[in-house]
Amino acid sequence: MFARTIPPLAFCVTGFSWLVLASILGMAPLVGLVHGTPLPTWIRALHVHAVLVGGLAQIILGGFLLLIPPPNSANRKNADSHPFTFWAMNGGLIGMLVGFWLRQYMVVGVGGFVVIAAFLSVIHTVWIRARRTWTFSIKASWYYTLTLFCLVVGSTCGEIMALGFVPESYGYLRLAHIHLVVLGFVALAVIGMVHHLLPTVWNRPLVSSTLAQVGTIVMPIGVALLIGGFLNSSVPIELAGGAILFIGGILWTGSLFRTWLSSPHPGSAASDHLFVSVFFLVFAVILGIFIGANNLSSPPALPYGKLHLMAYTHMTFVGFFMNAIMGAFSHLIPITLTTDRISSHKQRGPYLDQLTTIMNRWRTVQIATVNLGTLGLGILAALTWNVPLTSTYILVASWTSLSFLITGLVIFSVKLTSTVTKKPDQLRTGQISTDELKLTA
Repeated sequence: MFARTIPPLAFCVTGFSWLVLASILGMAPLVGLVHGTPLPTWIRALHVHAVLVGGLAQIILGGFLLLIPPPNSANRKNADSHPFTFWAMNGGLIGMLVGFWLRQYMVVGVGGFVVIAAFLSVIHTVWIRARRTWTFSIKASWYYTLTLFCLVVGSTCGEIMALGFVPESYGYLRLAHIHLVVLGFVALAVIGMVHHLLPTVWNRPLVSSTLAQVGTIVMPIGVALLIGGFLNSSVPIELAGGAILFIGGILWTGSLFRTWLSSPHPGSAASDHLFVSVFFLVFAVILGIFIGANNLSSPPALPYGKLHLMAYTHMTFVGFFMNAIMGAFSHLIPITLTTDRISSHKQRGPYLDQLTTIMNRWRTVQIATVNLGTLGLGILAALTWNVPLTSTYILVASWTSLSFLITGLVIFSVKLTSTVTKKPDQLRTGQISTDELKLTA
């Protein structure tokens, strides 16, 4: 079983499967909170770790392997296989989830150790390849090195917590574990991915690359200040970090927006999801600043409880992370499947067109439902300032938001499955024109 070929694309598809499963599981605590019946804390632990480890981390690390193939490899499909890393990452995660469920934190620690070993294996492979194949500038190399460093350090903090070392520092370790992984690794890595993918999707270089580079340098500084503010429980430091992050985000978004205005690209599922994710990032930063300012007064000017925190974090995760991943998948997976399955450059065009057509189907409905569901979570939280949790308005808002989110995820999952399972032998490759292909798709 462990000798099977596991290409980098398997990490990405498996990671998205974890995201879907974790999203369904994550709806339970929200429903329980709205109905006044809080669920056990281990359900939240399962949801969070399935999203972060099985979903986002696996997709990002798989993306690194996907985008940096082995140098001088004549047949990437056979040469680029990582079975032990794949099974260690997913097997270790399952061990962690079982440990949380049984409240056996030694099991969590052992599973976490296996997961960290898998992370280090991917990082080592990426590092070796990058030194041989990348012609990155110092700024880009520093940026991605920082994200991987945050992943390792944040995961190590979680391992120390699970094994019960230095219990007197548990609170600091928990804050470091969460924010190094979420902000230092996931957020910065996704920003870097969007930064490089959007100009490619638009087939247009950045109008102001200097402005975008300044933004991508400023944003990690803001993230560092934010993490420092959380560790010190200092709202002023958090606000300073949020302000710097906002400035960097505006510079970066401004460069992308100007590029979009000058681009003749007609639009696609990839470009729409990626571009929407950019604005959700800025929106999340602005909301975060308001939340910090709200906490300056005691008591806060506006009540801020578990439901508001849940709405804010999920607006960030779904609005920014999920949109970015769905956009990246819509662009990269058809290209990857075409390259891996068809060796002839002349015969790739029709097959790539067919896969891209599948990923673009129902894109308006898909994008609308995902983002309306995301914004609905914010409306749900805001309603609690005026009506009780038992109100019909709260119930309608919660179920409407969840229905939109489920619809968007189902549509994308069906399209992703159709794309991955569409074999080249189902197409008379190279024998029909692109126009004929679109008519028959």
